[in-house]
Amino acid sequence: MLNPFTLAGLFVRLEPLTLDHADALVRAGNVSRETYQYTIVPGNYESAVAFVKTALAEAAANQSVPFATIDCRSGEVVGSTRFCYIEFWDWPKGSPYQRGTDLPDAVEIGYTWLSADVQRTGINTAAKLLMLTHAFESWKVHRVRLKTDARNQRSRRAIERLGMRFDGVLRRTRIAYDEEIRDDAFYSMLDSEWPAAKEALIAKLQG
Repeated sequence: MLNPFTLAGLFVRLEPLTLDHADALVRAGNVSRETYQYTIVPGNYESAVAFVKTALAEAAANQSVPFATIDCRSGEVVGSTRFCYIEFWDWPKGSPYQRGTDLPDAVEIGYTWLSADVQRTGINTAAKLLMLTHAFESWKVHRVRLKTDARNQRSRRAIERLGMRFDGVLRRTRIAYDEEIRDDAFYSMLDSEWPAAKEALIAKLQG
């Protein structure tokens, strides 16, 4: 279930990230870099290759499923995202919550960035709809988590617009992209909350 796969829907296609995307990632990341204060976004070919290689190493270890984000209207690569921190829980035998040992129990959506010219266009919402649908309806996970630098108000507002619940801030978690000490703001959605959230996201995109 964690082999590379493509997700396609309204506005956007998420295809397995490869080194062939490196040049396009650099172009997308350099439209404007004003909104990347707290986000790792490749700025040149060498950093793009390192970004992809790190993602592929995580994928090989069943720790992530990375994607290149494609704008279906232009056919251009406009960013990247991935499933990460994939959790397989050790359930007691016969537990009604175990859906299969090959299925993750919880995942995080992270490492998400978009080129400046497609931010606030519906691309992010459409991509998250695809990923949340896959997580809850194909993998049947119990929880999807998102987190961001607690200072990143732009990212936090975007997460909240998805219908995610704010769980709190874990203080001083690691070195931030700007070399400060980062606090993480955590958000989550449960399987029981997904049907209503899905309806709201579809209505938002159709509107």
